[in-house]
Amino acid sequence: MGLRGQRVVVLGGTSGIGLAVAEGAAAEGAEVVVASRRQENVDAALKQLPQDARGEVLDTTDEAAVRAFFERLGAFDHLVYTAGETLMLESVAETGLARAQRFLDTRLWGAYAAVRYGAGSVREGGSVVLTTGTAGHRPLPGSSVVSALCGAMEALTRALAVELAPVRVNVVAPGLVRTELWRELPEAEREGLYAASATSLPVGRVGEPADVAEAYLYLMRGGYSTGSVVVVDGGGTLA
Repeated sequence: MGLRGQRVVVLGGTSGIGLAVAEGAAAEGAEVVVASRRQENVDAALKQLPQDARGEVLDTTDEAAVRAFFERLGAFDHLVYTAGETLMLESVAETGLARAQRFLDTRLWGAYAAVRYGAGSVREGGSVVLTTGTAGHRPLPGSSVVSALCGAMEALTRALAVELAPVRVNVVAPGLVRTELWRELPEAEREGLYAASATSLPVGRVGEPADVAEAYLYLMRGGYSTGSVVVVDGGGTLA
């Protein structure tokens, strides 16, 4: 049931939840390949991972680059997609269509391209694990684009689980997690958000990347899970 001897590819695996997934898989004995858009992020991540880890620069919105990446990569066991830019929390009135489309390019269409060109290289018994969020279940003011993305990712996961079977396809829905996605907020505002959220969550704290990484690791190991949405939010959808 473990990942020892398996090959795990994490797109968006150089920071936050993606890096925590790569670290967790490597700790179980997997060979890890991480990719993200910036060379400096790849270099920093490789310093935290075992020596046999590989890293590449990849813009997942570039279809030709995604295709070439998987052609070079060869066979592997699990594909994890956590790539994404800073969350877009704006009202409909503030958000132009082009900006909304750019937000979806990495998170939705990047994931689609990764599955399109990568799924054929997944070995028998392997899986794909995508990323969504809880806004599809509990939208907040200013979350229309994020909520639309979350709903789309869940529907895409279920459709892919049917189409790509026996390759398993699942998706993780993190709640509020202390990651770089909130870096655009001023520090005082960001820490205030964490503190206020912690008091409202049943678990009494904000999530850390390692908390959420456990769900990805479980879905890679668990040979009887497909088409599943695993929510890891500290009880946020209940609060």
